Amino acid sequence: MTRLNIPIGISDFSEIRQNNYYYIDKSALVSELLETAATKVTLITRPRRFGKTLAMSMLSSFFDITRNSRALFDGLEVSGDAEVCSSWMNQYPTVFLTFKNVDGLTFSSAYGQLKYEIADLYKRYDFLLSSERISEEEKRLFDQIRQRTAGEIEVRRSIQLILQLLSEYYNKPAILLLDEYDVPLAKASSQGYYDEMLEVIRSMMITALKDNPSLRFAIITGCLKIAKESIFTGTNNFVSDTVSSTRLNEYFGFTQKEVEKILHDAGLTEKKEDIKKWYDGYRFGDFDVYCPWDVMNYVHDLQLDPQAKPSGYWKNTSDNAIIRSFIDYAGSSISMKLETLLSGGYIVQNVEENLTYDYLHSSEDNLWSILYLTGYLTGVRENELSLPIRENETALMIPNLEIREIFESTVIKWFDDSAKTWDRKALFEAVWNGDSESLTKEMNRLLRKTISYHDYKEDFYHAFLAGIFAGAGYTVESNKEHGEGRSDIVVYDSVDGRVAVFEAKYARSLETLHNDCERAIQQIDEKMYAKEFEDDYDQVFCYGIAFFKKRCMIEKKQV
Repeated sequence: MTRLNIPIGISDFSEIRQNNYYYIDKSALVSELLETAATKVTLITRPRRFGKTLAMSMLSSFFDITRNSRALFDGLEVSGDAEVCSSWMNQYPTVFLTFKNVDGLTFSSAYGQLKYEIADLYKRYDFLLSSERISEEEKRLFDQIRQRTAGEIEVRRSIQLILQLLSEYYNKPAILLLDEYDVPLAKASSQGYYDEMLEVIRSMMITALKDNPSLRFAIITGCLKIAKESIFTGTNNFVSDTVSSTRLNEYFGFTQKEVEKILHDAGLTEKKEDIKKWYDGYRFGDFDVYCPWDVMNYVHDLQLDPQAKPSGYWKNTSDNAIIRSFIDYAGSSISMKLETLLSGGYIVQNVEENLTYDYLHSSEDNLWSILYLTGYLTGVRENELSLPIRENETALMIPNLEIREIFESTVIKWFDDSAKTWDRKALFEAVWNGDSESLTKEMNRLLRKTISYHDYKEDFYHAFLAGIFAGAGYTVESNKEHGEGRSDIVVYDSVDGRVAVFEAKYARSLETLHNDCERAIQQIDEKMYAKEFEDDYDQVFCYGIAFFKKRCMIEKKQV
């Protein structure tokens, strides 16, 4: 066995090359990106641990005008592209920034971390303070941001400013490399300050990317493609490359040929099938790829212990909170699909790639979209399908044994734990007994357990209501025409000949819950939602329900 110098946890390209660590050559990404250099902004989304940060570090080493990187790229594929190297290698001011550490329990703490990251970036360019090409006012702003004393407006414009100053200093536009752009939004979503963080990140993106003469081009990476209208508003020449795209997929993850090379170099070719079963199976565009983090970790462990068994390396580095919160919400409605996936089958779903973190929980389709985009599920090839699917649908499956193990040991456990807490018998009894007081109590109990603080949207409350009754033997209709309008939720109990009509309102404060309940009842009356059920059902219950954050109030209309 040949001992390879495997770089575990190192994503700095220069460090890997300077220390002669083992490196799979992905440098052709440079030439590939430059084929569309006229594209102003390229967004690349892939699951975590698929080499995005290392790729961005490599791009920074190649473009950055402050460095001499020829030795780092000696022998790599891009070094054979003489035109690209002469025109682009170390020829442009390059700003490389990551948001991966922008986190906090509150907006204040996360915003403070963001200011720290920006200040740290600015300190790399202290030489600008002594330049005659930079005005005194610009130097003052620069120093305030560097010292973390700048106001919020200045922080929001800080990326645009550093691009402008570097462009003025070098007399050529700058390149922006922004890694993990969506981490602050993911963290904000889980902690309840999404809207505040969205405004900051959106402002930073718009000022840096929109009609900016100081910008040569920008490469941005993340896990999710946040809807363009949400964060990249007005950005021209914007293209995205996702797990469904066909252009860049060989550069993120290891191809079969690359894995075979690693195993050959390490003298571990007999482990080929184990590695394929455990870490292969991701279908990104036209490529089947392995998770590079897993492959490198397992090869590293095999060098220490030739009898080492494959392990779940990826699951220990990925944030599963988003999936846990959705499963808490979805309850038993997803159990059959999970069973299909765990049995080795596939499910067919609508996949939405343009998501926003505040609406991740708004539909079951979004759950499957998240699982697909974050690497828990992968696409199925058309020639592997038993039946053709519609154009807007995607067949999804579990990619490999590692992810299957995550579903079995973690996701299923969460599902079981959640189902145990969803004792809805008392709630259903209250509905069919017309007991609005008990119904209010039970609904508040579920709200406390299932809704995160960032989900205060009317759409979610409707989905929450429907989700309570779906999968419990009832027929549920949402926003269907009844009487002279559309009621929010109608629940049918065909066995016992009864129906419950719910009209929901979103209250602006706790104090208005009662009034909003009354408004809902009044709307049921005025729109005659219950009228069509009176002849066909023995009992018709009408409820007005008002929500405010994790509280609700329910009142019954006598029919």
